[in-house]
Amino acid sequence: MAQQLPYAEITEVFCRFHAAEPEPKGELEHVNAFTLLVAVALSAQATDAGVNKATRRLFAVADTPEKMLALGEEGLIEHIKTIGLFRNKARNVLKLSRILIDTYEGEVPSSRAALMTLPGVGRKTANVVLNMWWGHPAQAVDTHIFRVGNRTGIAPGRDEAAVERAIEDNVPAEYQRHAHHWLILHGRYICTARKPRCADCLIRDLCRYEDKTA
Repeated sequence: MAQQLPYAEITEVFCRFHAAEPEPKGELEHVNAFTLLVAVALSAQATDAGVNKATRRLFAVADTPEKMLALGEEGLIEHIKTIGLFRNKARNVLKLSRILIDTYEGEVPSSRAALMTLPGVGRKTANVVLNMWWGHPAQAVDTHIFRVGNRTGIAPGRDEAAVERAIEDNVPAEYQRHAHHWLILHGRYICTARKPRCADCLIRDLCRYEDKTA
């Protein structure tokens, strides 16, 4: 775990991220809050590309909780069977669809606590939905952010909760909304797990990672 970067250097990191990509976007395809919630729930232990491939056809026929329930378990499975843990995920999607109809008038709630009562929705999923749909400065810490935060010193922490707090506590407010997207994309394409592309890294000179590649 790297030492926490000082405030001035964290500010410079995100200034560079912003200059390179002012409006970073999540890569999960969706058409409304419900399809975003479903896509994020399906993405656990799966790639965004794999989820998008499955959900393009799914969301064309089921973009509301009512339509999702009408598909039924086997109908839903037929669309998502290429995604890992598809049976359990199908059950959760149908259960959360029923709860949305019965408790929230078919709408996706906009509070973290309410979202986390839904089957298959943990804090990370809730934070993605809050951030991507409502623009809330929530930090959804996945394996990419955990790695980048600890390697670089931007947001070191022993677990995902600690990294989330480090981002909230240390990243300047003006960069909070897009912080998790910048960090995810950096981890996905530059600061990769096995062979980080340090030569192509725009924050190489600020990064605390000792084993930089040439």
